[in-house]
Amino acid sequence: MPEYGNLVDSIVRRLVDQPDQVRVTETRSDAGAVLVTIQVASGDIGRIIGRRGATINAIRLVTKAAAVKSGDKVDVDVDED
Repeated sequence: MPEYGNLVDSIVRRLVDQPDQVRVTETRSDAGAVLVTIQVASGDIGRIIGRRGATINAIRLVTKAAAVKSGDKVDVDVDED
């Protein structure tokens, strides 16, 4: 199984000012769906989301493109806590 969390982690760490604060978790359901959750420092949330969500949508697009071959359903979410 591909490691979508590692893919998202490598992208996000290059975008933020505090890469040591990045936490990416990957959760797989019994149905085969994968949820990748991103946690970053509060000052970096805007960098991850981007203007009108352009950056997070691009991250989601790359992740979903990586999942096409294996047939996985992948969703990427930002934890804003």
